[in-house]
Amino acid sequence: MRALDDSDCDVIYLDYAKAFDKVDHDLLLKKLSAYGVSGKTLWWIKNFLSGRKQKVVINGHESFWVTVISGVIQGSVLGPILFIIFINDLQHYVKSSTLRCFADDTRLTKRINNSQEDTCLMQNDLNHVITWSKSNNMELNESKFELISFSKHISRTDISELPYASEFSCSYTTSQFNELTPVSSLRDLGIIISDNFTWSEHITKITSKANQMAAWAMSLFKHRGKSHMLVMYKSFVRSHLEFCCPLWNPYHIQDIIQLEKVQRTFTSKIHGYQHFDYWERLSRLNLLSLQRRRERYILVYMWKILQGNVPNDVGMIFNFNPRRGFTAVVKPIVNSQSRAQTVYDNSFIIVGAKLWNILPFQINTITSSLNAFKTGLSNFLKIFPDKPPVNGYVRANSNSLLDWWQTLSNNPVFIQDINSI
Repeated sequence: MRALDDSDCDVIYLDYAKAFDKVDHDLLLKKLSAYGVSGKTLWWIKNFLSGRKQKVVINGHESFWVTVISGVIQGSVLGPILFIIFINDLQHYVKSSTLRCFADDTRLTKRINNSQEDTCLMQNDLNHVITWSKSNNMELNESKFELISFSKHISRTDISELPYASEFSCSYTTSQFNELTPVSSLRDLGIIISDNFTWSEHITKITSKANQMAAWAMSLFKHRGKSHMLVMYKSFVRSHLEFCCPLWNPYHIQDIIQLEKVQRTFTSKIHGYQHFDYWERLSRLNLLSLQRRRERYILVYMWKILQGNVPNDVGMIFNFNPRRGFTAVVKPIVNSQSRAQTVYDNSFIIVGAKLWNILPFQINTITSSLNAFKTGLSNFLKIFPDKPPVNGYVRANSNSLLDWWQTLSNNPVFIQDINSI
């Protein structure tokens, strides 16, 4: 049996049909009791869930009342908590794979070292999840299950074209004996994940959406003054370009250019700023490039990891040095021959650590509050030129803080500016 690679990974995304509406009240109350909820608290939750009715009103026409016999109350404070308690024991049914749940979004992940053995173990975990769902009256939409495979050397979706394709038996089936066909990309909590380790498809999607929002905003408001335009841009457009950006921060120049083009086009329509080039326009409007803002978000998230405000899922390690303050450990991959090396070198765990390590002592040791850190970080960023890659512009480097640091760190004026923060 030919193994794919010692670091391949399979991920199965499960789909629960109307999960919040399918929570069995009796089973939920039993689980609450098993977790130690009793007495008046359990009685109150029981009354909170039972005896509810609902109807539909369309254009003043009402349907008849229907008794709600299952589900948690969406929009309530207790609803998400009760749902999490209900599905919490699902983790005990998964033995070999990693189970991750975000509300009703559930996925199984497993590293595939031996294609046949590990696939069988993951199939068993999938069977256990399906069994749990049936015993807990949770309806799985098995036709919407998605499988994505990550390999250092080849996309699983391309295996069928290989002459030795028959040697790969990494397949999974549902309880209805439907085989899961690997997809090249899928949507995971608003982010498009691709099996080729690039974010180009996601970037194309969000830039298209941002351009649509920009056109919509322009059609509603005819005033092109600075204050109005910046409010529209920050409210309706930029948010689409930055959601979860520490994860997908691009390193391909064309991806960076594609993102900057949205901001470049929008700001070029601001009255009085049409005749400035993009770099000058950013300075005069007191705007950071989207590229610089992404690196800022990464540094803010690094601070949150250091302070324990967010889970350290990536295993980031910090050390304290009396001279340099808190420094992050950069972890290289041992196997530098794989195509995943470049991806890893530009991932959050590496870029985040490198960016953090250029922060001066007086900033990386700020622990009083997030706002205090952001203020110090903003003052630090002002010292660096901000000239993002743009078509038709001659640039000195990629505009990353890391490149500017390498260029300016020996400049006495630059060091003096840092010391004056």
